[in-house]
Amino acid sequence: MRERYYLVREDILPDAVLKTMQVKQLLEAGDAKTVNEGVEQVGLSRSAFYKYKDGIHLIHQLERERIVTISMDLEHESGMLSKVLGSVAGHGANVLTIHQSIPLQGRANVVISVEISHLNEELGEMLDSLKEIPGVKRALIVGQG
Repeated sequence: MRERYYLVREDILPDAVLKTMQVKQLLEAGDAKTVNEGVEQVGLSRSAFYKYKDGIHLIHQLERERIVTISMDLEHESGMLSKVLGSVAGHGANVLTIHQSIPLQGRANVVISVEISHLNEELGEMLDSLKEIPGVKRALIVGQG
């Protein structure tokens, strides 16, 4: 059977479902160390918690992360990586990892993993803007997921 999802206003959800969400938030925040502590705090049975826990999420938690890996060859000059990272951030992307090789013959290879869920334009436009930065000799997407 195919799963179906609905967007439902909080005030029409059953108490057990709302309390399940409260327990999940308590656990996430560290205000409850165990499920037992959490269900006792909100007045919910453990069985109800386990019944609903995988079925309720805050809507922002359902946003899927989109991650791309970009490989670049950069000239070895002061502030070069900073310019690249500034450009990535300026496009609404978030750098997750950076791997930079030792510069050889005046160039270094840099591979960055970037979370692009909140990109404020197309990925291709961000890549094109990276290529336009003076000192970026090559920039290409080597992975996406």
